[in-house]
Amino acid sequence: MVAQPCWPCEFSTQRGWRICSTKENRCLFAHHRSHLQIKLFMNKGERISRFVAELGLDHVDLTQADIAKHPFYRAFFRCWNEQRYYEAHDVLEQLWLKTDADDGDFFKGLIQASGAFVHLQKRFEHPTHAKHSRRLPPAVRLFRLAEKNLSAFAPRHHGLDVGALCHLLRAYADQIIASDYKINPWSPETAPKLELG
Repeated sequence: MVAQPCWPCEFSTQRGWRICSTKENRCLFAHHRSHLQIKLFMNKGERISRFVAELGLDHVDLTQADIAKHPFYRAFFRCWNEQRYYEAHDVLEQLWLKTDADDGDFFKGLIQASGAFVHLQKRFEHPTHAKHSRRLPPAVRLFRLAEKNLSAFAPRHHGLDVGALCHLLRAYADQIIASDYKINPWSPETAPKLELG
């Protein structure tokens, strides 16, 4: 089978210069494509699976039935503790979409909690930015929604102290409201950690 020229090679040849260094100016699919170009050929689930594998978790078994041991669930906590809240949201969303309805509100609550911390993190990083300076009210709304969705699973669920997490979410929302939506209680130094037990 002869590999067909990829679009960068075709484009460069039309312009009179050569990207590909193979003898026949033919190349394999991804040997010189950027991450962004490759990403276009993968669906979100595939990208998240690759991301979780790259986290270096011990064993990535996507068929794991025990939620507390599922790699996407464990990746959520790793991302959260590394203050990568957006990625935490993404990996857990993939698990949420594939699980039964009994855990739906639990996953939704965790996703909303990580979304609230995305708002706080962006506000911390860009306090005077036109968009990011207005992130405290949506953060409070997400904290409240997350607490509502998670509270039914207290005190513990899938190895997580849900009661303590609900208390944390309530405390963050209350601090923001008490400051009349002017003070962001989050900082990289005081960012909360979540542990599975």
